[in-house]
Amino acid sequence: MASHWNAKGQVDGYMSKYWGLFLMPFISLLMALLLVLIPKIDPLKENIVKFRKYFDTFVVLILLFLLYIYSLTIVWNLGKTFNMTYAMLPAFAVLFYYAGVLVEKAKRNWFVGIRTPWTLTNEEVWDKTHRMGGKLFKISAVISLFGLLSYEYAFWFVLVPIILMTVYLFIYSYFEFQKIKRNGKS
Repeated sequence: MASHWNAKGQVDGYMSKYWGLFLMPFISLLMALLLVLIPKIDPLKENIVKFRKYFDTFVVLILLFLLYIYSLTIVWNLGKTFNMTYAMLPAFAVLFYYAGVLVEKAKRNWFVGIRTPWTLTNEEVWDKTHRMGGKLFKISAVISLFGLLSYEYAFWFVLVPIILMTVYLFIYSYFEFQKIKRNGKS
């Protein structure tokens, strides 16, 4: 069975039918268990309670995303060929957009959110970084949809904004921490 597609949406990896049919459901089950466990084991679990409905919605979206990928894989292997990257763009956009909603609502914890040394150390840095991260995730979602207009470069409309956002937020959290430290608030 075709099981992996490259950036141009072409098959470049295969696996046995058994693993092709059962690996994604198994991964989804493990992911669901992990996501149910996180709020129970986080040392700051009381903070997760404050945004729990957003977290639970994100869990559902992740599982729907994995189901969508699985469905696309099955459809492909039943003989309907298409550009996989192109087909996944709307799902990435939904996931990125809601990740923006989630991080805007997330309170400081050890598992969910933008966890840099500076966000984990300072509540104000956490809040500022997550407000900025929420906006950037949503912008990345919109940019990823532009990939629908550029069949050949669709993958890059997903990857580049996320990489740039990650680097920017890491640096942003550092500078926010330094600013607070200079002002004597740390």
